[in-house]
Amino acid sequence: MKAKDSSALAIKKWAADDKPREKLRDRGCDSLSDAELVAILIGSGTRDQSAVSLAKQIMANAGHSISKLSTYSLHQLMSFRGIGEAKAIAILAAFELGRRNKIDTKAKRLPIKDSAGACQILRPKIGHLQHEEFWILYLNNANHVIYEFQLSKGGITGTLVDVRLLLKKALEVGAVALVLAHNHPSGTLVPSKADKEITRKIQLGAKLMDIKILDHIILSSEDYFSFADQNLLL
Repeated sequence: MKAKDSSALAIKKWAADDKPREKLRDRGCDSLSDAELVAILIGSGTRDQSAVSLAKQIMANAGHSISKLSTYSLHQLMSFRGIGEAKAIAILAAFELGRRNKIDTKAKRLPIKDSAGACQILRPKIGHLQHEEFWILYLNNANHVIYEFQLSKGGITGTLVDVRLLLKKALEVGAVALVLAHNHPSGTLVPSKADKEITRKIQLGAKLMDIKILDHIILSSEDYFSFADQNLLL
C-alpha cells in the first residue's frame, strides 16, 4: 500500500516542527517559506489537502512570485478550491498592510531629489494596481511633499486627467512644484502619445502659474519610467 502524502494531512496532525504557526513562534518569521506564510493566512485547507499544500498550489499558480500574488483580485483568489471569501479577504488585507508599510514616513519627510525618491512614495500606492490611476505629489520650495492627491481612477487602458482640477489643488495647498504619476497595469512602461500630450498640457498650464513640473513617472509593480530622466519635459 502506498503511503499517504504528508502534505494532504491536516496541519494539526503534523510534527510540531512542520506546523507553520509553531515554526514562526519558535524560529521567527524568517524561517518560513512564502507558502507557509500564506498557509497561516489561510488557516485551514480542504479535506484532501492541508493549508500548506493549498498555499503551495496558489504560489505555483502565481509563478512562485509574491509580487504576482499581490496583484490577484478577490475573485482570482476565490477561484482556488478551498479559498472562500473570508480567506481571500485575509490575503488581500495582508498585502495591503505590507504596501502601506512600504510608504515610509521618514522618506516622506525627506526632499524628493530624483525619480527614485518619488517612486519610493508612489509605487506602493499604484504600482500593483490592475487599473490606471493618476496621482500628483505637491511639493514646497524645498521639494518636500506637502500633499498627495489621486486625481483620477480609470480602467485597464486609461484614466481621464482634469488639468484645471490638478492646478486648482496646487493653488489651494500652496505648491510650487509637482510630480505627476500614473501606472500601466500592462507592465509596459513606454509612454503613449496621450501620456506625452497630457504632460505637455499640464506643463504649459503650470508654467502660467509659475509652478514647476519636476517629473512624470509611469509605474508598474517592478519598474518605472521617468520623463525627467529621459529628458522628455519642456
